[in-house]
Amino acid sequence: MARNRVQTIGQRMADWSEKWIPSPFLFAIVLTLVAYVAAIALTPDGPYQNVLNWYQGFWDLLTFAMQMVLILVSGYAVADSDLVSSYLNRLASIPDTNAGAAALVGAVAMLFGYLHWGIGLIVGAIFAIFVARAGHARGKTFHYPVLCAAGYTSQVIWHAGPSTSAGLLSATEGHVFEDVYGVVPLGESVFTVYAAGLAVAVFLTVVPTLYYLAPDEEDAVGIAEYAPSLLDETPEATDADGDPEPQAAPAVTDRADDRPMPADRLNESSAVAYLIAAGMGVYVVTHFLRAGGIGEALDLNVFNFTFIALGLALHGTPQAYMETIRDATEGAAGIVLQFPFYAGILGIISNSGLSDLISEALLSVATPETFPVIAWLLGGVMNLFVPSGGGEWGIIGGVVGGTAVELGVPPGKAIVAYGAGDMWTNMFQPFWAIPLLGLTRVRARDILGYTMIVMVVLTPVFALALYFLPY
Repeated sequence: MARNRVQTIGQRMADWSEKWIPSPFLFAIVLTLVAYVAAIALTPDGPYQNVLNWYQGFWDLLTFAMQMVLILVSGYAVADSDLVSSYLNRLASIPDTNAGAAALVGAVAMLFGYLHWGIGLIVGAIFAIFVARAGHARGKTFHYPVLCAAGYTSQVIWHAGPSTSAGLLSATEGHVFEDVYGVVPLGESVFTVYAAGLAVAVFLTVVPTLYYLAPDEEDAVGIAEYAPSLLDETPEATDADGDPEPQAAPAVTDRADDRPMPADRLNESSAVAYLIAAGMGVYVVTHFLRAGGIGEALDLNVFNFTFIALGLALHGTPQAYMETIRDATEGAAGIVLQFPFYAGILGIISNSGLSDLISEALLSVATPETFPVIAWLLGGVMNLFVPSGGGEWGIIGGVVGGTAVELGVPPGKAIVAYGAGDMWTNMFQPFWAIPLLGLTRVRARDILGYTMIVMVVLTPVFALALYFLPY
């Protein structure tokens, strides 16, 4: 009975979300207008000057945007490899109940999401499908929407792990806020007791919550009702209407026979793939050895370099890897379009002096003890407007980092706290669910009711952990 009440509340929340929440791109436009009006009202810069401020900042995050695109597509390529899929298929046969299936999908998604948010997102989707298929094959009905919601929980833990965009950016020399709070190695942000304790608290809260949310089998609606075509095929991306994405037509040649040309042999050459991957791997290993550890040497560029090498090795040929990257790029469209707008907002905030006013407001209410909680709440609110941890940090990172320095709070601790806010409201903001929705063929409203309940349950957990955990 209690489960039925929770599911009813979840469905009502999902209905509300579908009716009132606009597209993420519109959020970026709205936040641009909010920043523009606020700068006019609160700073000496007038309407035209703030247009100049906006344009001057519009292109400042292009490097960062490309780094975020590579995190997503390189993670997708690793998750979509035959090796990873084969292990996930074996694991999918373990659960016998709806509750166990939901908990297992959530646990696997969060484990991968902690290591790499892009991999976690795709593994969560694929594993939800595999578990639903395995149950169907044994005559069981696992509730498909809650499995897909569990797959999305990879996005509620990632900022506490090594793929944190704010942490990786801050660890990269020459980053946009270096003159504000310096270069912060990951050993001072996510590779701390503070971040690890937060990740454990999230994991130990979300898994039981998903277990509780899953309905009994007689009340479940399985994959056969939501996505019957997935019972007979490998998961593939779909468009917004649920139709399979068109595949590229094979190249037309004028060859007189079917013998592969030299270019074809190179495209399908395992030797080429392994040679390049090995060379990249040699650099990564020597880089970490010279630096004395991952926590001191890992930044955005090294992170992406490592996962490109891993994906190339897993797919085995340049052609196979390129095809997977091509499939992954659709999920990166939001980054490509929206990051210039985030940079424009940063230009307004920074160039008009609005960032100084926000810093003063934070300093007036925050203490060194309460600042992590305030940074968490700020990150959560910002994520509703800017559904990208990297995009948010690009806008407000200087303010948060600068305020932390003023209060004597370690910048690494502020990075973790702010990131917690982003991943907390990811359960309400469906932007990053788009790749998962395409693979699983469910709608946002089918999962948001469950993920919003996860967000509510996590609220006191985040508040208490960020306040009390040692750094």
